[in-house]
Amino acid sequence: MAELPGEVENVPLADSHEVGADGALKAQQHPPALMLTVRPQAPVQVVLTGHYDTVYPAGTSFTQVRPRPDGALNGPGLADMKGGISVMLAALRAFEDHPDKGELGYRVLLSPDEEIGSLASAPVLARLAQAGHVGLTYEPAMAGGAFAAERKGSGNFHIVVRGRAAHAGRDFASGRNAIAAAADLAIRLASANGQREGVTLNVARIDGGGPLNMVPDLAVVRFNVRLPDAEAGEWALDFIRNAVVATKADGIEAELHGGFTRPAKPFNAAQQQLFGAVKTAGSLIGQEITWASSGGVCEGNNLFAAGLPNVDTLGVRGGDIHSENEYAWPESFVERAQLSALILAKLASREIPAAEIKAAMA
Repeated sequence: MAELPGEVENVPLADSHEVGADGALKAQQHPPALMLTVRPQAPVQVVLTGHYDTVYPAGTSFTQVRPRPDGALNGPGLADMKGGISVMLAALRAFEDHPDKGELGYRVLLSPDEEIGSLASAPVLARLAQAGHVGLTYEPAMAGGAFAAERKGSGNFHIVVRGRAAHAGRDFASGRNAIAAAADLAIRLASANGQREGVTLNVARIDGGGPLNMVPDLAVVRFNVRLPDAEAGEWALDFIRNAVVATKADGIEAELHGGFTRPAKPFNAAQQQLFGAVKTAGSLIGQEITWASSGGVCEGNNLFAAGLPNVDTLGVRGGDIHSENEYAWPESFVERAQLSALILAKLASREIPAAEIKAAMA
């Protein structure tokens, strides 16, 4: 970023909160986001976002970038999203040589928490979105190089189930088994699947338990919900609350934490207009632009929820993200940087009418 004009700054992020395996609510600290601001008074404003966290923990053995026999590059976070950051910065460097650059200003935000739901960076994303006309986000392309059009919304939830500890032999009857109650709750939650179109509920983990001769008094049920629209979210939240109430019994308590952090991103009129403009730009440089629906979520959901139309899969072509088979195609770095540079140029020249596209969000 230091190679570009403007101001580079660290943006402190507030703590978020997480439910520990012991059921306690704990503060989760985050490193700062990195932001670049260039020409904030220009008539056209673009928000470019990416993230510098990956799903790979410290100490992983998966640290090297290696070429595969088929020419792809294999490496941690290479597609999601070191490749995207590279594409973004290359496009901006190219755009800074454009004669109309003074007509366009931009803010770049690289966040540290996208992979856990942008819990801390969400307010910053919303603030930037409100000041922009169009958003460009550099998640990797979908299968075959397609862009993500509409996206589902997402929420992460944690239910703390508390029972009563007792000796499993001499005092079993006085115990109240939190693990058994949590298992019943998990089955109850999973029954949401198939009840409303587009809603999926994935029970991902149950924490808790202890010695085999002890009735366990604590469990934490953790799950994710995906939804197609706000109405489905209201239905899902009612379903979850009813499941929590049904879990409570003599000696068993259940407490719900979490919520929906990324609303759905429909393919509305503004999005259709923006994608059409991107398709036209791609055709000028021999790139066929296609798009498809996605059940995944990203910062594009956050930007859209704050009123900013955006394309959120402008990163490299690759696949197997979040696994040790993650890869990216080297030629896509150049292809995608060329496309983004051309999009920026056409936004600056008003051939892509940014203000008109944002107005269509209403």
